[in-house]
Amino acid sequence: MHPPILYIVVPCYNEQEVLPLTSGLFLEKLRQLTAAGKISEESRVLFVNDGSRDGTWDIIRRLSEEDEHFVGIAQSRNRGHQNAVLCGLMEAKDRCDITISIDCDGQDDLNAMDAMVDAYLSGCDIVYGVRSKRDTDTAFKRVTAEGFYRFLKAMGVEVVFNHADYRLMSARALQAFSGFREVNLFLRGMVPLVGFKSTSVYYERHERLAGESHYPLRKMLALAFDGITSLSVKPIRLITGFGLVVSLLAFFGMVWALIAHAAGHTVAGWASTACIVFFIGGVQCLFLGVIGEYIGKIYLEVKHRPRYIVAERTRGMEEKEAPRSGE
Repeated sequence: MHPPILYIVVPCYNEQEVLPLTSGLFLEKLRQLTAAGKISEESRVLFVNDGSRDGTWDIIRRLSEEDEHFVGIAQSRNRGHQNAVLCGLMEAKDRCDITISIDCDGQDDLNAMDAMVDAYLSGCDIVYGVRSKRDTDTAFKRVTAEGFYRFLKAMGVEVVFNHADYRLMSARALQAFSGFREVNLFLRGMVPLVGFKSTSVYYERHERLAGESHYPLRKMLALAFDGITSLSVKPIRLITGFGLVVSLLAFFGMVWALIAHAAGHTVAGWASTACIVFFIGGVQCLFLGVIGEYIGKIYLEVKHRPRYIVAERTRGMEEKEAPRSGE
């Protein structure tokens, strides 16, 4: 049995400060795995430029010219982290046996790749990289991040706790995953739906080597909301249940008002009535917003627009057939 070909998929957005540092680390890990006989000499580090506005793409092109183990593709514009990861996975699936997706910032422990490849060689098609602890995070970051996963699970989204997008996927799993045609992407909730044998590898996350994080609280909340509305209808069901409870309360209130009126115990005043009207009006607007979010996602899905468009390629990533557009 020949060693598997591994493609390390690295999404990059404005990473000119950290890329010169982490690229060498990725290459060293590739060489270590090759020397150990775990992966093939044909393995590569695939950088996906997600419409960076700095010199990230120039660095990727220079790296590919200096060493054949570095290859890269550039999206036509910024499409977001999830689309960049998907782009790299779909471009790599016909060129390799396994992929490992990892962020460019150097925070994820590269040594976990050894255990991931071992798990694949033992028969697993998907291996999740899971943080064992969050000591490097601030208290606020730790609470909000862990609350993020618990909230997703409570809303019916199947996710692996404390797993982001550091994972190994086999070519078989990627081929099956390519059948998922959603435009609204939440990969950490979609990958578990593929099935196949899977396991988890635990590691400690480090501080970012350079540059600034591209995932502040605002983006984390937006990602959570996208994940919930893309993979779960539980919010709609909660709205239905809450609407039923409010309707029952309103019915009993109407009965009480009729009885009080018949008994001559009505109280003149508008404050209580105004509060109820404002409350119901606010709830209706909130619920219409949630329903509108689902309708908006349906609108985006039915247009079947490409999820990514590759504009440029380095040596080693030439198109094999027709241009790939993620359609």
